[in-house]
Amino acid sequence: MKNSLNFIVLGKSGSGKGTQAKLLTEHFGDLRHFCTGDMFRALSKADTAVGSKIREIMTKGGLPLDDIATTLWMHKISFELKENEGMIADGFPRRVPEAENLDRFLEFLSRKESTICILVDISREEAFGRLTKRRQCKKCNRLIPWVGKFKELKVCDECGGELITRADDKEEAIKNRLDYYEENVVPVVEYYRKNGKLIEINGEQSIEKVFEDILKAIK
Repeated sequence: MKNSLNFIVLGKSGSGKGTQAKLLTEHFGDLRHFCTGDMFRALSKADTAVGSKIREIMTKGGLPLDDIATTLWMHKISFELKENEGMIADGFPRRVPEAENLDRFLEFLSRKESTICILVDISREEAFGRLTKRRQCKKCNRLIPWVGKFKELKVCDECGGELITRADDKEEAIKNRLDYYEENVVPVVEYYRKNGKLIEINGEQSIEKVFEDILKAIK
């Protein structure tokens, strides 16, 4: 098996970490993108007790149970990641115990040494501004960030669908997510910084410049 690069992409909601994860996937070609947000949205559509509960929480802009996130990404990676692929962890781990679990999992897969953590860093004020203005396509669910050229879009640039505000992008829900980040995810960032695995990128730039800085840092 070749020693594929693996990435953990962290950042506040609205930082553009998902966009950068997708750009990395396209750039390297042999990466599989795992996003907890996508997993929870898929789960919310399931006709199950958990699906119903997740749907209720997300509609109100709440935060699903952390342990479910761990179960989702561990299950998905186990069943989908091929030996010749690298992986991108988008939006997880979200707590230090979860980071430790992921480290052990990566060590089990002989991938720990080839894993890099990228922090797409923006201020709380910048995150709040972006999240209150970003939109989502009602038809294909594509998330439209409030940065650069995307601010000018009137309809989805991929399918032409109507653009709406996400249910969990209300002000109180945004504050809750940013509070959660400061309380739980900042210690995860420190965990990777202490372990010498962290690359810090200024996320308050254009999408293209952020990605350019990431590639420079990786090299």
